[in-house]
Amino acid sequence: MALALPGASRLAAQETPAFSDALPGALPYRTTVVPTGIEELDSLLQAASPLIRLQERAPTDALGLAARIGAEPDRLRPAFESEGFWAGQAQVALAGSPPGSPPPTAEQLATLPTPIALEIRSTPGTRYTLRSINTEGAAPILLRPGQPARAETVLAAETAALTTWRAEGRPLARVERRVTVDHGAAAMDVTFLAAPGPRATFAPPSVAGTVAVNPEVAQRVAALRLRSWHYSPGLVAEARADLLALGPFGAVRAEEGTALDAEGRFPVTFHVTERPFRALTATAAYETNFGLALTGAWEHRNLFGNAERLRVEAAISRLGESYERTNARLSASYRQPFPMGFPGTLVVNTAVLRERLDSYDRDAITASILYEQRFGRHWTLSAGPTGEIGRSGLPGGPLRPSNMVGFATQARFDNTNSALDPTRGWRLRFDVTPSYSLSRAQAYVPVRATASTYIDFQGTGRTVLALRGSLGSLLNAEAEDVPVAQRFFAGGGGSVRGYGFQTIGPRDAQGRPRGGASVIEGSVELRQRFGSNLGGVAFLDAGGVGLEPFTPTDALRVGAGVGVRYYTAFGPVRADIAMPLVRQPGSGNFGIYLGIGHAF
Repeated sequence: MALALPGASRLAAQETPAFSDALPGALPYRTTVVPTGIEELDSLLQAASPLIRLQERAPTDALGLAARIGAEPDRLRPAFESEGFWAGQAQVALAGSPPGSPPPTAEQLATLPTPIALEIRSTPGTRYTLRSINTEGAAPILLRPGQPARAETVLAAETAALTTWRAEGRPLARVERRVTVDHGAAAMDVTFLAAPGPRATFAPPSVAGTVAVNPEVAQRVAALRLRSWHYSPGLVAEARADLLALGPFGAVRAEEGTALDAEGRFPVTFHVTERPFRALTATAAYETNFGLALTGAWEHRNLFGNAERLRVEAAISRLGESYERTNARLSASYRQPFPMGFPGTLVVNTAVLRERLDSYDRDAITASILYEQRFGRHWTLSAGPTGEIGRSGLPGGPLRPSNMVGFATQARFDNTNSALDPTRGWRLRFDVTPSYSLSRAQAYVPVRATASTYIDFQGTGRTVLALRGSLGSLLNAEAEDVPVAQRFFAGGGGSVRGYGFQTIGPRDAQGRPRGGASVIEGSVELRQRFGSNLGGVAFLDAGGVGLEPFTPTDALRVGAGVGVRYYTAFGPVRADIAMPLVRQPGSGNFGIYLGIGHAF
């Protein structure tokens, strides 16, 4: 016989009307599934049973309960078929009744004490196997004769074929299936009617839904991802993420076309929903070592109608200490897409700083003007002038002029699958900033390279090994020749956990961190998820700072710890505790780190 193939989606789609009020004479009951010894089947029967699903939220009377009992075998048939038991049957009986007892009648139910105990008794029968698999119109879809005739097996093979074709740039790939079950032979025959369709490049994308935002800007942002590349679902997802990251849009939905255009290109339309452009935010934090920290910000996400983004932020921290050790910052950042029509982003940052850290003190005004542009799918380059006017020095010591100018250049590579919770891929970052100290008449070049990778052991994202390494060097100068804030430090939540922020490295005669001319860091972290929202990590961090440009460390520091993760829709919330394995002056017994996203 020929029939449609059931699957898990079919089971989930079944609905039984809910009753808002209990009927007069309602009979409480409890239903259990008698184990068959086949765990997967028992789980499906439990999930698919209307008797079980409705016993708490929709009480009914004797007639209604008898009707549910009579309908139960047909309602459970897809569960048997989904696991390959195409002749399987279920029957409902009173708990404790002899095998083969018929279902109770309404009259019997009305006389029984409550709650009435019911059992779902199943006879799975023989599990059918795949016999003949044919694919028409394309290369064979991978199924093997002799496999159990499970719906999930057939649907997974079909999905894998569609995924492969779409990854090859075939956006119109389609497949239909014809399934024939031979009950006499306990076998299933499957024929796939495949239509991979042609390979196609993207047409210029369309954007719908803009009101106050210039739609041309949104279209150009999406087009930078799609351009004339061959179709890829990943590129569509990346273009959608770029539109969300632009700022003015609270929601973006990608609608793929159903046919190629006249030039053989594949159209995609992005439907956007604008969100409020102005926003006020405030945060508060408390650290046992440093006291209260407060931050407030005002942001405009569409300043002149072209998705320009202006953010002004004020922060004050270490309020639990004396005024002399209080930190303050007033900063402003401005991002303009496609400055003067060029395919990139102008990024302007300026800040007024008062820093009183364990590693240095600084009063300064900083500014930078960068031009940022993407190259290919994964590379982003930025470059531009940067400068500082101010004074800096070691903690509690005299502040000396630290005026400098430089030209910051940065290259970033990112092919990971998530910004906050990556499970595969690489991230690389290279920073080179030729600089000149106006106060000391000294040219120097800070250089730093950082790489991280993520290894998914099972392919499900539940067990991931994360590795990170960083190496930096100060060229053409000794550490003492440059302002202290321009030197290298290590330690803290994004560096070597278990040690205080920027406390690793050479120290002066008073035991204060003074920074170095080179740095090396490395981290190994095993991330394991439990259930749907919880996870745990175990990690080992190491790092050191050296006085010479090419001597990364003469005193390696190592920290180890564990942490928990709570996974949300926007990313994991983390809490880590670490302790230093190599003690140093001033280091505590442990450190606690809280944040959104992983440490790297």
